[in-house]
Amino acid sequence: MGFWSRWLADANFRPEMEGPLSEERTRPGVRVEVQRLNKFFGAHHVLRDLDLAVEPGETFVIFGPSGCGKSVLLKHITGLLTPDSGRILVDGEDLQAGEGRRRFRMAMVFQSSALFNSLTVGENVGLWLKEHRVSGPAEIATVVTEKLALVGLAGTEHAMPSELSGGMKKRVSIARALAVNPHLILYDEPTGGLDPVLTEQIGHVIADLKQLKITSLVVTHDLNLGFAVADRLGMIHEGRLIEVGTPERIRATTNPVVQAFISTQMKVLAR
Repeated sequence: MGFWSRWLADANFRPEMEGPLSEERTRPGVRVEVQRLNKFFGAHHVLRDLDLAVEPGETFVIFGPSGCGKSVLLKHITGLLTPDSGRILVDGEDLQAGEGRRRFRMAMVFQSSALFNSLTVGENVGLWLKEHRVSGPAEIATVVTEKLALVGLAGTEHAMPSELSGGMKKRVSIARALAVNPHLILYDEPTGGLDPVLTEQIGHVIADLKQLKITSLVVTHDLNLGFAVADRLGMIHEGRLIEVGTPERIRATTNPVVQAFISTQMKVLAR
């Protein structure tokens, strides 16, 4: 079962909502800590003693080449994969223990947007809330309107996904993630498949949402996006996090592997 299907079908994959959905969240974003995480696929050692700490309300960008383990790390945080060793803590609670996952709200923005083409934009955004009867239709409609406005899509509730551009679909996906008032948002290649103009638009949306103080973990191979939205970035190479720092520190790195990746990215963008 895919992550979106699990997210929709399993009420226990998200904790109970507390209070009106349209209220300001009173709890800040959560702290995420990855400790000595290891994952094998057969003989392939994908994650190697990976350590990572993301502070509450921080936007942390993970970058690196395809196949380095970025998306595998996200799947561990969502619970789709179980580590061979190591653990993941959210506000000190071990996610593998079960109860820890119910103490906070997590949402994900997919590379494919993962919208249901038979539903309107508004129905897509409010789908999980409706399926799990979190609130009544009127309040869900209010939440949908608020979240679409946050991503610059006010008034699109009745549009169909087929009427939207790729960038608009991605923003609907972000609005859907915001609808559960999450403490943690995971972005998996949020600008994948978009042209430079739409990529920049999505970058602006993610950057603007930092004011909400939601902890955000962004996986991308696009360093321009990373530099635009990150408080800090980290590069994964051969399953390890080899460099962590602010955008300024990453740009000024003396690590030859990171330098080579940045140089390659800049050449691609210059074409």
